[in-house]
Amino acid sequence: MSKVAVVYWSSTGNTEAMANAVAEGAKMAGADTEIFTASDFDSSKAAEFDAIAFGCPAMGAEELDDTEFEPMFSDVESSITHKKVALFGSYGWGDGQWMRDWVDRCKQSGINLINDGLIANEAPNDADLANCRALGASLN
Repeated sequence: MSKVAVVYWSSTGNTEAMANAVAEGAKMAGADTEIFTASDFDSSKAAEFDAIAFGCPAMGAEELDDTEFEPMFSDVESSITHKKVALFGSYGWGDGQWMRDWVDRCKQSGINLINDGLIANEAPNDADLANCRALGASLN
């Protein structure tokens, strides 16, 4: 059984809803799954998991949240290259550039991404949540 972490930051609840669906999918696939907010996760915790899904909405000029999420992700980035990693998040403006930048950053860091970033515009709809559950299942 895989051990999966779902780590997210959310200001409106949209990315949190996605995180819960990712965790649900991982659990349904048989993974031992834990959900963390970005402020409760660090590189020492990352070592405990086989796979990690990270979720962060687009902030500012389409970038990761710089108060909690970015510091946490910078801390774990070099320690997760040997794990399965997935990215997800929501946005309310722009065209998803923050996710493309984040995917590129991960690839340049040698992170083993299993997706190219799952995004939802505003609140995730039923199809978005189904995609989140499928993403979670793929982490097992």
